[in-house]
Amino acid sequence: MSTTQEVANMKEAPHKPAEHNGRWAGYWHLLGARMRELQREPEVVFWVFVFPLLLAAGLGIAFREKPHDASSIAVVDGAREAANLLQRSPQHDSFKVQTLDEEAAKQGFRLGKYDLVIEPAGDGGFQYRYDPARPESVLARSEADNAIQTASGRKDVVATTTVTSSEPGSRYIDFLIPGLLGMNLMNSGMWGIGFALVDMRQRKLLKRFVGTPMRRGDFLLALLSSRLVLMLIEIGLLLTLGVLAFHMKVLGSLFAILLWGCVGALAFGGIGLLTASRAQKIESVSGLMNLVMMPMWIFSGVFFSYERFPAIIQPAIKALPLTALNDALRASILQGTPIWQQWQRLLVLGLWGGVSFLLALKWFRWT
Repeated sequence: MSTTQEVANMKEAPHKPAEHNGRWAGYWHLLGARMRELQREPEVVFWVFVFPLLLAAGLGIAFREKPHDASSIAVVDGAREAANLLQRSPQHDSFKVQTLDEEAAKQGFRLGKYDLVIEPAGDGGFQYRYDPARPESVLARSEADNAIQTASGRKDVVATTTVTSSEPGSRYIDFLIPGLLGMNLMNSGMWGIGFALVDMRQRKLLKRFVGTPMRRGDFLLALLSSRLVLMLIEIGLLLTLGVLAFHMKVLGSLFAILLWGCVGALAFGGIGLLTASRAQKIESVSGLMNLVMMPMWIFSGVFFSYERFPAIIQPAIKALPLTALNDALRASILQGTPIWQQWQRLLVLGLWGGVSFLLALKWFRWT
């Protein structure tokens, strides 16, 4: 039965649900109708369930364990001795060396074709041209200099060894999956509720609820609760992918992870309700949603650590709900941190969700 039909039935007998089904009759009717609507929306299935899996799989494959790529180095004609030294060094397999004229070498470096350019220096030595903002360029400069110095007869005073570590728990994919899980809970909570609410407002369905015993709080709470069912599936699919495909270790309890998922889904559902409480058109709510979520996409540590940002804005970043959710999920999944030790993050999410729901309840308009 569609939402429109259920509303019509409620209008024909407005007092029966309250008499026979109790105080929460309207809430349960609307929640059931909302879940049946989701079954008829294949795009929801794709964006909520399939797309995060494809994104996690693609990034996991891109950053899988693989041999270190050889650094691409351009040697200017006047510094050919540097190319010879690199080829004679014990690390020669780590470099792809090309000898070019100065203009071609600099042009290739500007376009990202080469990680490093080695030029002749006035004192008979070499000059390195590298970009400190490119990690591969910094690495190439360090490795090339070490190789050249070693091939020239340098002896290390202190003997050192290196050990590589790519065990589960310390890889990029282990950092990424909790972040994707938090981002997906935010996206599905806000877009799912915001679009549904504005769509019903545009189709004049909300006006029909005014003539029923449906309370405003029950209506908004039913929309919010519908995200919890989807949340269980989202968490299960992403964690299963991480464990089976990438051998991710889940150190925390399933109960703690599901609890954080519930808190996150409710918090972002409340923000979604507030954002869409007065929007009249899909275009309007789309702009508002992007305005709210864009700072969290950038600052909340989904794809990289937010510790890279200046210390002066760290308190503001940690006050964002997605930051709290991502940190909580990573602590629970990767470290097994108990819930009670993360009470600050629980407080941040609770405040965002609770205050947003109360404001949505106050400002919500049926038309």
